[in-house]
Amino acid sequence: MQSEAGPEPVHVDGGDLGCARLLVLLRARARELPPGTVVHLTTSDPVAPIDLPAWCRMTGHRYLGPVPDGPPPATYAIEVAADARPTDPDRPWHVAPDA
Repeated sequence: MQSEAGPEPVHVDGGDLGCARLLVLLRARARELPPGTVVHLTTSDPVAPIDLPAWCRMTGHRYLGPVPDGPPPATYAIEVAADARPTDPDRPWHVAPDA
C-alpha cells in the first residue's frame, strides 16, 4: 500500500535485542531493501536513541529520528542509503576493514 508521500515504511521488530544483535538485524534488513526505503525499527533497547544515529553516521544510512506515533515500546526511522558503507560481519558497529 502506498500513501501520497511514497511507499509505506518497512517495519522491523527489534524486540528486546541488545545493541549488537539489533544492528545485525537492521543491517541484514537494510541490505534487502532498495535505496530510499524508510525502515521503522521498534525496540526496547534503552541505548537505541544513541546507537542508531551513530550507526547511521558510520554507514551512511540516514537517521530520521523517533516515530512519534509508532508502536510501543519505541520506534525509530532510518532511510536506507544507496551507497551505504558495509560493516564488519562480526562487529556491526565497525566499518568493514576493506570498506
